[in-house]
Amino acid sequence: MVNKKALKIAVIGGGSSYTPEIVEGFIKRYDEMPVRELWLVDIEEGRHKLEIVGELAKRMVEKAGLPIDVRLTLNRREAIAGADFVTTQMRVGLLEARKRDEHIPIKHGVIGQETTGPGGMFKALRTVPVILDICKDIEELAPDAWLLNFTNPAGIVTEAVQKYSKVKSVGLCNSPINFYKFLAKEYGVTERDVLPEFVGINHLHWVTAAYVNGEDKLPEMIGAGREYTASNVTAFNWDADFLSSLGAIPTYYLRYYYMTDKMYADMKASLEKDGTRADIVSRVEAELFELYKDVNLKEKPKQLEQRGGAYYSEAAVNLMHSLYTDKRDIQTLNVRNGNIIPFLPEDASIEVNCVVTAQGPIPIPLQKVPEQIKGLLHAVKTYESLTIEAAITGDRGIALQAMAHHPLVPSVQVAKTLLEEMLEANKDYLPNFYK
Repeated sequence: MVNKKALKIAVIGGGSSYTPEIVEGFIKRYDEMPVRELWLVDIEEGRHKLEIVGELAKRMVEKAGLPIDVRLTLNRREAIAGADFVTTQMRVGLLEARKRDEHIPIKHGVIGQETTGPGGMFKALRTVPVILDICKDIEELAPDAWLLNFTNPAGIVTEAVQKYSKVKSVGLCNSPINFYKFLAKEYGVTERDVLPEFVGINHLHWVTAAYVNGEDKLPEMIGAGREYTASNVTAFNWDADFLSSLGAIPTYYLRYYYMTDKMYADMKASLEKDGTRADIVSRVEAELFELYKDVNLKEKPKQLEQRGGAYYSEAAVNLMHSLYTDKRDIQTLNVRNGNIIPFLPEDASIEVNCVVTAQGPIPIPLQKVPEQIKGLLHAVKTYESLTIEAAITGDRGIALQAMAHHPLVPSVQVAKTLLEEMLEANKDYLPNFYK
């Protein structure tokens, strides 16, 4: 039976350009998941965007004729108090910090990317303490609430929450839902007819099976060179012999590891010409917010799909709906490992298929873990766990170990140089390291 309890939802980072998508999801699901209050929360620096996107959200709800009370606030605690769900879609340091995360590593001959390598590490160092502070508010003001995190790097952030707070939390990413859509489109079926199996961690997973109406199409897809990618990662083609012997389809983020030379050269050329992805996103966001200002706009604009995070909010609403209704469907989520991937720590965050119940997601045992992916998977997970410890403690030695042991960092000297320069560039957001 569908639960009819009206919900209070708090969106931390409510001024995000993604917010119209999550509002659209609540409108579409209202009959099954009635939202009573939708609180959009941001900080003073994001007030302008919050007001623009908040007014659009109100127009969308008014057009739908639904009694959803949309509230805008800079007071996080009043939004969290009594909430049923809290979602986080934050960017500590805003897009300027992302630019530094991408530009500085490229200058030193290293991949500069928002969630992978040194850039991902520093995004985590800025974000983990803030997320854990939010968790303290949830523990106090909404102890029964679910925290749904899609703040990047989602796997690291989710693992930190599960290790250092009592909050019920799940992490999620748009990459798996994009693959579901890609697979369904390739075979002309609905998303309900497909079931891929994912093995790995956030932004480092492999598809090891791709069922379409019960038949595994993965060998056929690999043989035909069918690939999926996203607008935020350059789509260099995979080597056919490599994919055939790998026996899996890597997520597009794995191009940074398997095609490091090509990806770095592409990033360096982009930086010199038009800027990195952060510069592009700045321009796309500026255009989106100009659209959002239009008082005649009362729906999510198509242009939002140009953002690399398209369908993040759809994934979040799907998860919320399944937790709320005890749907027991299968979704790909970031959850505690336990013994699902036996060579990773039990408290590691992994990205795998789960059955979603009202009590939370239950990870599904994997059919297989290809031997050839284990080394990279273990190495990156080690870097992630060290990064969390560094974020909590502000210990520069641990931070150096995290940086030096990331597979994309070529030497200890480069690691030290990057660490020192990026710590200084992020000084305002890393008080733990400047006690």
